[in-house]
Amino acid sequence: MAEKILDLQNIDTFYGGIQALKEISLHVDAGEIVTLIGSNGAGKSTTLKTISGQVKPKSGSILYNGTEISNRAPHETALSGIAHVPEGRRIFPKLTVKENLEMGAFSVKDKRIVKERMERVFQYFPRIKERLSQQGGTMSGGEQQMLAIGRALMMQPKILMLDEPSMGLAPIIVEQIFEIIKELNNEGITILLVEQNAFQALSIADRGYVIQNGKITLSGLGKELIDNEQIQEAYLA
Repeated sequence: MAEKILDLQNIDTFYGGIQALKEISLHVDAGEIVTLIGSNGAGKSTTLKTISGQVKPKSGSILYNGTEISNRAPHETALSGIAHVPEGRRIFPKLTVKENLEMGAFSVKDKRIVKERMERVFQYFPRIKERLSQQGGTMSGGEQQMLAIGRALMMQPKILMLDEPSMGLAPIIVEQIFEIIKELNNEGITILLVEQNAFQALSIADRGYVIQNGKITLSGLGKELIDNEQIQEAYLA
């Protein structure tokens, strides 16, 4: 039986008086790619923010390797092995590429380890290596997305949560990003992917969940959901 690395049970999350998540239950098994699809404002990003600790759930449980983490601060969640690449990339625009990457390894004091991790990032994103001294904010959208993922990889995460990695990118760059996501997964990183490009996401996902108005309305294998008429009409047309 597969090992649940992440397990959300009946999560309710509010922004002030507005309920954003309504009894969300989902799980991610170790080694899986799981995608969360839905329209704008459905609760996809809020789900990731709730897991990473940026937003606290009002009720429910978030188990990571069997341990409750719903009350942890974001940096504690990150240090435990859950890396969150937010929507819009959120790199540090005034810092150089090298400094951005170093921020991803903020807790590592050994410079040799930081350098080794950076070299690993360059294997996935050789273009980043060419721009080490360039300010992050002066790079293209695709390069910034690569940098944002690279910064997360500097933490050596067990789970990589990606929020809309294809947003605003040219199709050829999107293909590259998704190939790298598959490669990272093949090397043992569990992926939780939020993505508006439903076909692209479901094509690489082991399983998927559909979220509407803060509720999970459908779940299944990635291939099953691609063939689902309801999904095709709503997200693949």
